[in-house]
Amino acid sequence: MKITAFLILLLCISAFPQEKTKVLRGATIHTVSGGTFENGDLWIKGDKIVYAGPRKDAPADAEITDASGKVIIPGLVDTHSHIGNGDGGDGSSPTQPEVRILDSINPQSDTYIKARAGGITTVNVMPGSGHLISGQTVYLKLRDGKTINDILLCPDEQNGICGGLKMANGTNSIRGVPFPGTRGKSAALLRGIYVKAAEYKKKKESAESPDKMPATDLQMEALLEVLAGKRIVHFHSHRNDDLLTAIRIQKEFGFRIVLHHVSEGWLVADEIAKAKIPCSIIMIDAPGGKLEAVNLLLKNGGILEKAGVNVAIHTDDYITDSRLLLRSGALALRGGMSEAGALRALTLSGAEMLDLQNRIGSLEKGKDADFVILSGAPFSTYTRVLETWIEGKKVFDLMNPEDRKYSEGGFEVFRNLFYDHVHTEHTEEEK
Repeated sequence: MKITAFLILLLCISAFPQEKTKVLRGATIHTVSGGTFENGDLWIKGDKIVYAGPRKDAPADAEITDASGKVIIPGLVDTHSHIGNGDGGDGSSPTQPEVRILDSINPQSDTYIKARAGGITTVNVMPGSGHLISGQTVYLKLRDGKTINDILLCPDEQNGICGGLKMANGTNSIRGVPFPGTRGKSAALLRGIYVKAAEYKKKKESAESPDKMPATDLQMEALLEVLAGKRIVHFHSHRNDDLLTAIRIQKEFGFRIVLHHVSEGWLVADEIAKAKIPCSIIMIDAPGGKLEAVNLLLKNGGILEKAGVNVAIHTDDYITDSRLLLRSGALALRGGMSEAGALRALTLSGAEMLDLQNRIGSLEKGKDADFVILSGAPFSTYTRVLETWIEGKKVFDLMNPEDRKYSEGGFEVFRNLFYDHVHTEHTEEEK
């Protein structure tokens, strides 16, 4: 009987052949976390990396692809994006922590294809910044998919947390009642809602029986996740005084925070470094936009890096086209950031700011097989994104004409499916 069972087991194993190791050989490999290797190997099996480093003997049955002359980097992590055609809070209140961008984005939007054409594999999709608290962000893997669960980075995450909380200060949230009219009132409103959350927490903790519990408040529940450190605050802020106000509020309530945009960070870099606050910055190569961002300079990333701040770079797409995130790293390099720092700012630093450094951001054994194949050095003007891979699957190929149009096409290419549907219905009604 034992022999029969063993034979059955062998037959079952042979019926389901083991997935072969894929080896990309001969490329320059920037692991980000473990050095750079000329004529290196990247091995993937299934959806994971099994090796990244100097060339070595591969398994006998490995599928070997010659990648000589190419460059391989980790998949880019965009810490601040608005792709997916979603929206957050409405005009009823300046603080709406219960709102989830997850419930409004279109999982079949072609903006994801555009991002993959730029080498982006993971995004933090934000509600807008017109509120002091505009809602909960969501972390997405840009896989092929039809539903939100297909692209949600962590669909089975405990407590349903797969994103942060978007907060803001400065001019965006200053408008008519019920919104604040000044910066001082903005800060007061933020303090007020966190004081309320702390009181709600005390009531829950002191309740002696279920019937004594306070009524569930979705706003407060979201803020409790923030106060417990389970949900990171992604804080939109530009001016130097606004940045320090954000840091003061963070210290008062003890939540985890990433400062976003940070246009005048170079003016208060030492203060940001002393507070040990990471910064996700944006790089703009031409002046313009809002007055509070007038002092955004190319030297911002370099000064923050030299001060000891952990720096990531984001698109804020559509402000920077997702296809041009590598170019933003090149601008930071031009402004004084180190080459290693600029590449880290597009990959591992961003992963750390999303609490995802154990899965993405570098080419290491055991991490998700998210990577980008480039035609040349990452920050060369002449370099093209040739291929983008997510979890061991190729999701963008420049040689594919359908993919190529998203890499090179203009506005007419990027009409999301929902827009096409609505436009078609409207046209037919007019007929």
